[in-house]
Amino acid sequence: MLKTQMTAQQLYEKLKNVKLGSSVCQYSLKKCEELVPLINEINELKEEKNAVILAHSYISPEIIYGVSDFVGDSYKLSRDALATSASTIVFVAVRFMGETAKILNPEKEVLVPAVMDGCSLADSIDAQTVRDLRRRYPQHTFLCYVNTRADVKAECDVTVTSANVYKVAQNVPNDKIYFLPDKFMGQNLKNHMERQGSKKDIQFYSGTCYVHEEYGMDDILKIRLEYPEAKIVSHPECNSTIIDNSDFVGSTEQMLGFMRQTASKQFLMLTECGLSARLQSEFPDKQLVGSCTMCKFMKSNTLGDILRALKAPVERDRVLLDEAIRRRALKTIEAMFLYAEK
Repeated sequence: MLKTQMTAQQLYEKLKNVKLGSSVCQYSLKKCEELVPLINEINELKEEKNAVILAHSYISPEIIYGVSDFVGDSYKLSRDALATSASTIVFVAVRFMGETAKILNPEKEVLVPAVMDGCSLADSIDAQTVRDLRRRYPQHTFLCYVNTRADVKAECDVTVTSANVYKVAQNVPNDKIYFLPDKFMGQNLKNHMERQGSKKDIQFYSGTCYVHEEYGMDDILKIRLEYPEAKIVSHPECNSTIIDNSDFVGSTEQMLGFMRQTASKQFLMLTECGLSARLQSEFPDKQLVGSCTMCKFMKSNTLGDILRALKAPVERDRVLLDEAIRRRALKTIEAMFLYAEK
C-alpha cells in the first residue's frame, strides 16, 4: 500500500482553477471526493505491478494530476517511454502513441485503456497507401508524423513530431520530401522552408485532425477585437492562415513553455482543451480567452478503464506488433532522433 494517499482536498487544490466549457472539466470538492478512491486504488496497483502511467496533455485533468507519472506531447512521452524501467507501460492516449512506446520498448507490456483509441489523423492513411505513394514519388524521402500507426511508420524513412518537423526536414539530406499524413502541417512545413530560402520540394498527403481543422480566422479576429493584449498560441496542425496570424506556433510542450515564460496574461489557445486545463491548473494567474475543442478519442480515457486495464487487461488493451514491422518502424524513430539532434 502507498505510504501516503491523495486526499480530496489535495486533488481539489490541483483542479479547482480548471474551468472549461464542459462539466467534464469542472471540479468541486464533492467531485474530487468521488474521484480520490479510484485514484488511490490505481496508484497502489501501479506500485504492485511495477507499472508507469504516461499521459498526453490532452487527457482529462484528474488523470494527469491524479495518477500520471509522465505528462507531455508525443516527442517527450516517446523519450519517457524509452527511459522508464517499469515492466508495464499504461499509455493514456490513443493507439498510435501506445504503438510508439511498444516500438521503443518491445520487452515491456504496453496497455492503451481508451474505449475509443482511434485518431482521425492517424486513421486517414494506411500502409498500402504509403506504398502506392512511394511508387509515385520514388525520389522523395518520406517523413511521417508521429501521429501514424506502426505499419505506416514502417513504410517511411523518418518519423517527426510537431516539435521537430522543421529541423528534421532541414537536416534530411534530400531536396525531395514527402510529408504525411497531415495536409495542414505539410503546408506549414512547405511555407516555413520557403521562408528559410530552402529550395526543397515538399509534397504532402491530405489527412487532417478534426480538432484542429475546426479553427478559422474568425476565432482570431474576434479575440483580437475583444482582447487586444491576448497572445494567439496555436498548434502546427492548424491551417496556414491560423499559423500566419499567431503569436506563437509549436507543439503542446512548446506552447506551455511559451505561456510560462512570456509576461502576457491572456491567451487564445488553438489546440485541444486538455492543454487549456493544464494552463489553468499550473498558471492560475494566466487567463484563457475564447474557446477550445475537445478530442473525443483522448477524452475516452477514464480512471475506471485505467484501473480495469491494470487489474485484468483484455486483448484490446494490449499493444501487440509484428516484429518485422516493429523493427522497420524503429528505424524511422531512430532516424528522427539522429536528425533532430544534429
